[in-house]
Amino acid sequence: MSRAAEYQDFGFPDVEEALTEPNGLLAVGGDLSPARLLYAYRHGIFPWYSHDQPILWWSPDPRSVLFPERFQLRRSLSKRMRNAGFELRVDTCFADVMRACAAPRKGADGTWINADMLNAYTRLHQLGIAHSVETWQDGRLVGGLYGLALGRAFFGESMFSQVADASKVALAHLVQGQGPGRFDLVDCQVQSPHLDSLGAVNIPRRDFIALIKRLTQTGNTVSLA
Repeated sequence: MSRAAEYQDFGFPDVEEALTEPNGLLAVGGDLSPARLLYAYRHGIFPWYSHDQPILWWSPDPRSVLFPERFQLRRSLSKRMRNAGFELRVDTCFADVMRACAAPRKGADGTWINADMLNAYTRLHQLGIAHSVETWQDGRLVGGLYGLALGRAFFGESMFSQVADASKVALAHLVQGQGPGRFDLVDCQVQSPHLDSLGAVNIPRRDFIALIKRLTQTGNTVSLA
């Protein structure tokens, strides 16, 4: 595959054509090739679907984002980071982080992180695009997150905790620049009370698209050969 494939047009509709109900559904089908995924993320689009569905592509409005300088590092979390014996690691067990994010959760019905997603994002990890930020305790992986780093934007995909605050610790390190790089924006995709409590805010999709167009133009040119 040539490097030009990273920027080829994959025929996605304009994001302004996304449905309002369900919010952000834009397209159906295609594949999870590295080139298609890169094109999608650079244009504010991401895949999210259940195991019994075709690939669904989304671009919701508004978009939940976290600006690192607005991250809410509360006193209790800061204390946990100092005293709980957590150790931060980056990219030491990417696939394990994805599997942990896919594990059954209380109150959740199944997972959208299927084998095809695991394979696709592991390939992006091998290309140096997808990264994991990991929280370890006593030599055991207890929390973390993964996503894509494109320029000065980090596109968060999922996070998990097996002990209290372990995923928050990983996110705190990410926004403090102790992960795979320094970022001006963390894409959280869809609003949740958990992310809101950490400082995430909703912004109009058009503003999000303008931001990532600028932020993803800087750095990390990728070879897809």
